[in-house]
Amino acid sequence: MSKDFIPAARPIVGEEERRAVDAVLVSGMLAQGAEVASFEQEFSDVLLDGRASVAVNSGTSGLHLGLLAAGIGAGDEVIVPSFTFAATGNSVALTGATPVFADIELDHYGLDVDHVASLITEKTKGIMPVHLYGHPFAADQLKALADERGIALFEDAAQAHGASLHGQKVGTFGTFGVFSLYPTKNMTSGEGGMVSTADPEVERRLRLLRNQGMEKQYENELVGFNARMTNLHAAIGRVQLTKVEGWTKTRQSNAAYLTENLQNVATPAVADGAVHVYHQYTIRVPEDRDGFAKALREQYDIGSGVYYPVPNHRLPSFHRTEDLPNTEIAAAQVLSLPVHPSLDAEDLDRIVTAVNALAAAGA
Repeated sequence: MSKDFIPAARPIVGEEERRAVDAVLVSGMLAQGAEVASFEQEFSDVLLDGRASVAVNSGTSGLHLGLLAAGIGAGDEVIVPSFTFAATGNSVALTGATPVFADIELDHYGLDVDHVASLITEKTKGIMPVHLYGHPFAADQLKALADERGIALFEDAAQAHGASLHGQKVGTFGTFGVFSLYPTKNMTSGEGGMVSTADPEVERRLRLLRNQGMEKQYENELVGFNARMTNLHAAIGRVQLTKVEGWTKTRQSNAAYLTENLQNVATPAVADGAVHVYHQYTIRVPEDRDGFAKALREQYDIGSGVYYPVPNHRLPSFHRTEDLPNTEIAAAQVLSLPVHPSLDAEDLDRIVTAVNALAAAGA
């Protein structure tokens, strides 16, 4: 592999992030504190139109604690996609509730609204779709369905920092929304997550649950976790938050260039009224997707990713037998190409040339 290899994703961390971490180290205040509180407020202001945010140590923790804070537990069912990272279904199972796997639509890989409606039972307490790849799911339709059936809508927004639908930011549609701050997301805190909510009681329970169930030291109100974010991680996140808007514009520009120039592959569709932030730029390769990805790497030094090759319902951890045809099609065909902000014009041309050549050859 040459030094000119183009990776599928690349964290961007610069001198500002290093200086911010050094300042925290010098202060001696390493655990959750003022940096975390400032990060929460700034995240709310920049990405959530002021909706409250609660910082935690990972996106998975955010989903788990969000569900607990919303009252989900044993005997409940929550409808989730199977075509996503396992954390979505895992977080439901960790509460003692049952994840019910629904199929997706193939335009934007969001939950299929009609299929979700068919799965609602008296045990259903919520729907937790994913804004997959940075494209918003049909939040208006799913919110209307949830309201009609008297159940909650929760948002897995792990990949969708800054995405919106009809002018409304993702993370502001449901009882809570969760963003991941893992290194390869559109912005990072090194590791961490952020939970948004407009419900004061849910917010208070989130803050208790992340901190051993206590607001005041040694006055534990409920059984909680150690899911706090550190000041070190928050310091990185605060710097990244000042850059994410520019990075998003670059991702969108890179994606537009690929869409305009790629041939003979199914490029990402964008719904009317949607703002896609392209955490992943995902095409579909109907024949021998894995061979296509191997050829990209071995012949052209271009990385790619398959998100996600095994649907959650077929993982050994769940081992279900649901019939989800669109999920199976997506799992067999999706391939994500690089659009991260560190690409230059030459990189983009290389990607276009390679993909078009392989598509034309039927690789």
